[in-house]
Amino acid sequence: MITFLAKRTATLMVAVLLSSFAVFLIPYVTPGDPVRKIIRSRVAEDVVDDATVRALGESLGLNDPLHVQYLRWLGDFFRGDMGLSHISRTPVVDQVMPALGITLSLVIVALGAAVVVSLPLGIVAALKQGSRTDKLITTVTQSFIAMPEYWLAPLLVLLFALKLSWLPSAGWNTASSIVLPAVTLALRPISFFTSVVRSGMIDALEAEHISAARARGLSHVQTVMRHVVPNGLVPLSTLFAVWFAGLLGGSVIVEVIFAIPGMGRLLFDAVVNSDIPLAQGGVVVVVALAVAITTLADFLHRILSPKVSGALA
Repeated sequence: MITFLAKRTATLMVAVLLSSFAVFLIPYVTPGDPVRKIIRSRVAEDVVDDATVRALGESLGLNDPLHVQYLRWLGDFFRGDMGLSHISRTPVVDQVMPALGITLSLVIVALGAAVVVSLPLGIVAALKQGSRTDKLITTVTQSFIAMPEYWLAPLLVLLFALKLSWLPSAGWNTASSIVLPAVTLALRPISFFTSVVRSGMIDALEAEHISAARARGLSHVQTVMRHVVPNGLVPLSTLFAVWFAGLLGGSVIVEVIFAIPGMGRLLFDAVVNSDIPLAQGGVVVVVALAVAITTLADFLHRILSPKVSGALA
């Protein structure tokens, strides 16, 4: 376990460093003078004079080799200094952290709802494998895959906000504001979670130790609750982490449609406005958090699954 922990931690660090270097290179691979763009993000005024640009570039170390600038930028980042936003002229960290909190809230509610719905559906479908109930659950949940967020979100707004006036159509002001965007994000994970729980439980039901448990006198309910359901949850933990990491930066469409000031909306606005420091800080934070979450899921998967534990040892 210690060796596995060390390997996964090293992999996490390498992934974060590679992604941070790729993000750092954004000013150098996009159109425009990278020095002017970087200087503009670090001083509270526009710089148009060439002599001033050269002087500021020298004072800020922008004429240093690229690897020196990267290490300095990385050191500032780990100290919490992500630079100044081009647009608002405020520290990037003061915009990223509140937006990250909002996105985390939205993703947790959406995926929590997906788990609550998909668990009983997957369990029932597995226990009634091949029946009409199984086929109905499978057909309905699989149809959610064909409902992209850019189609589903306006439909929900039209029905529940404009037609019925039950929920707000946009904004992040009240507790009810999270309902429609969370439902929009939850439907597709429900489809995948239900399928994974169903498959995991079917495999568990066919395992030899299930017959042995029944031979020891356990009832059907006891056998399912003690030996089948836990095995069906193992693959769900990994899939949950993958969706969690993906939605951290992949909720752009939902946050834009519902006017939610989360990370997706923040990164969208940063790209549209060419706000490079804001985009750099936001992307690195999202990538680091996503990699940490998937690594944590690997640990949980190893702990919960003896088969995986043996294979990784």
